[in-house]
Amino acid sequence: MKAKILVVDDEADLQLLIKQKFRRQIREQQYEFIFAENGLRALEMLEEHPDVDMVLSDINMPEMDGLTLLVRLGELSPILKSVIVSAYGDMDNIRTAMNRGAFDFLTKPIDFRDLEVTMEKTLQYVAQLKETLRAVRENDILRMYVDASVLQFMTQETFEKSLMTSENIEGTVVFMDMCGFTAISEKEQPDRVVKLINKYFDVMVKEIIAQGGHVDKFMGDAVMAVFRGDYHLDRAVESSLAVRNHINGFKEELSDQSGYYPKVSIGINSGEMVSGNIGSAALKRLDYTVIGDVVNVAQRLQSVARPGQVVIPESAYEKLKEAFKCSLVGEVNLKNKSNPVLIYEVLE
Repeated sequence: MKAKILVVDDEADLQLLIKQKFRRQIREQQYEFIFAENGLRALEMLEEHPDVDMVLSDINMPEMDGLTLLVRLGELSPILKSVIVSAYGDMDNIRTAMNRGAFDFLTKPIDFRDLEVTMEKTLQYVAQLKETLRAVRENDILRMYVDASVLQFMTQETFEKSLMTSENIEGTVVFMDMCGFTAISEKEQPDRVVKLINKYFDVMVKEIIAQGGHVDKFMGDAVMAVFRGDYHLDRAVESSLAVRNHINGFKEELSDQSGYYPKVSIGINSGEMVSGNIGSAALKRLDYTVIGDVVNVAQRLQSVARPGQVVIPESAYEKLKEAFKCSLVGEVNLKNKSNPVLIYEVLE
């Protein structure tokens, strides 16, 4: 790719000399040079050309000298690198320039072979910085879409070989669903609906993470979360109660002026499940998730929970009854379950 280089020098002949010495690179579109006669004009040029990769600057110039310009460049961008090219090559100027962020220092008269080597070295360093910054940004974006457990899995040495492997784990699954949101979606503008659901999701995710849980997936207006490790059931319930209480405090003014008090229905189940990548390796579409009867029952429990309820099966109640206040709901018939299931509501 073409590198854009800003040359800052008040010598009138230097612009022509640069174009002559680097005519082949300019013709082959390796370099593009732009010019400024002093530091102030250089800052203006950088506003006009934000894609400048490096700066070649003299020291002694009118209006703003090169050493002052170095300070301004450091404030402007941590990626933009500068090389000082000056006849004032005494140690004081060299130390001042390097302390103010110069990448290198060359003395006049210019040795253009040395200058080209220095430019290449500087441009390679800038390219590395940009690649690192791009990777960091992509990683930050990836973290917005992928759960931390997946990222941890991806960094394992056996990642490629273990794509289709799975393991049995003990854990707790939670399904949280926003009640009445389908009706809102029919009346409100799409952007308003998205803002609302993201607001509620943000509450859910923060409380899930606070209790050491992992967001497995978002499903329409619902969230599936998984808790593993010590006291996974207790932490899942703590998270669910926090979500319920937080969302209960909201009131939304809708376009028809009616007040909407959001509620969340939550189903929780705990036990052994299968964890791994589910999908097609051939299609390169995989979902790192958990599956099993424990997961299915958790989702069914959420479907029978009323707005504002946190529902658990009897097996979970027996483990929680001394730590949490629960109330018997009764037997319910769950989809694809042959026998009724006794369920409880966690109150606090």
